[in-house]
Amino acid sequence: MPENEEIVITTAEAMETLGSCLATCLEEVRLVSLRGALGAGKTTLVQGILKGLGHTGSAKSPTFSLVEPYELGGRAIFHFDLYRLKQPEELEFMGIRDFFDQASLVLVEWPEKGAGVLPPADADIILARTQDGRSITWEAHTPAGKHAFTRFQAQCLNCS
Repeated sequence: MPENEEIVITTAEAMETLGSCLATCLEEVRLVSLRGALGAGKTTLVQGILKGLGHTGSAKSPTFSLVEPYELGGRAIFHFDLYRLKQPEELEFMGIRDFFDQASLVLVEWPEKGAGVLPPADADIILARTQDGRSITWEAHTPAGKHAFTRFQAQCLNCS
């Protein structure tokens, strides 16, 4: 499957299941950008990723707080939702660089709002509404993103 092949997900449960499986592919990845319109399924996918990494309970959207931190399996996970960000420079004020280290995983919804401040993503996951549900497209930008995508192809395409 080429890196731009579309995957169609028909239910929120299937999106969460796919996210849970995807979590097992992200060991080397530091930053994943989640792109898509309101209601495309970005937060649902993140909830699945968090469950796949061992989170129990609900995972709330950081729409108002901008970031929700998690410590899962000895790894720091940060879920950002930049929808309400007014200017990218606000990320500098909150110490965005401190969230990126060799062991953390940063998941960013609405990364375009942080353009020029966010480092380049290992991978973009683009979600869109379709007539049949939601489509997902993966774009790898680094060797870690490409390796994760290869694992995703092998392990996850039949998860949902």
